[in-house]
Amino acid sequence: MYKKVRTPCIGVCSTGIGDDVCRGCKRFAHEVIDWNAYSEEQRRIIAERREGYLANAVRSQLEIVDQGLLEAQLRHQQIRFDEQQNPYCWVFELLRAGASQIGNPADYGLRPTVQGRNASLVELRRRIDEDFYALSVAYYRRFVAPGLRSA
Repeated sequence: MYKKVRTPCIGVCSTGIGDDVCRGCKRFAHEVIDWNAYSEEQRRIIAERREGYLANAVRSQLEIVDQGLLEAQLRHQQIRFDEQQNPYCWVFELLRAGASQIGNPADYGLRPTVQGRNASLVELRRRIDEDFYALSVAYYRRFVAPGLRSA
């Protein structure tokens, strides 16, 4: 049984200034506008797309080597995360909450990938957010925008 899909809005919407993809939540402008009218299934489809892109963006920079330790630290630090999500999404919640306070990623069950080595966790959080946005924009341009133009 799935939980009700909550809005992914983080209060940093850029669709109001003309972006086709929100820089905050990475939803498409029409999804932001129509969110309250969507069925749970429609919301779940959007949530799953976003989750996949975020997990891939995190995975490119950090590897989870001990998921149990990661989960224990999230709970200990009282960082909100969705247990139903891919654990790589949990990593992003950790970085959003306190990348600048984490000295050793291994203490959280994490290890930088080759791509993520020699970068601070603050920098990795920035890269992950940038990649998450780029994946969302690429999908929008490839699959959504052409349909909007022909409609």
